[in-house]
Amino acid sequence: QVQLVESGGGLVQPGGSLRLSCAASGTFFSINTVGWYRQAPGKQRELVAVITSGASANYADSAKGRFTISRDNAKNTVYLQMNSLKAEDTAVYYCHAYIQTGQATFMPFWGKGTLVTVSS
Repeated sequence: QVQLVESGGGLVQPGGSLRLSCAASGTFFSINTVGWYRQAPGKQRELVAVITSGASANYADSAKGRFTISRDNAKNTVYLQMNSLKAEDTAVYYCHAYIQTGQATFMPFWGKGTLVTVSS
């Protein structure tokens, strides 16, 4: 059974940094595209950053220049480095991945999220 587990969230002051991790476990062939999403209280879930299997990355406008998504395929882990954090970055951050579970089968998986709170 495949699981995605996020970690690295917490309380940070404005201007600070955090690095989130998304680790995949279980039995699978490979991890394809992975995205970090976030959901603030009272708001819809939104895409923050996405990285393909070839390590090509794209970012939401709100994340450009401040966040960096990366992956370590040997560790089955994707990271989100977040710098210059602002109060409006406060949200639960979720990892989503398309994972190859069969010869020609890619399934979507969500993690349970990690809370990031930016406050002084």
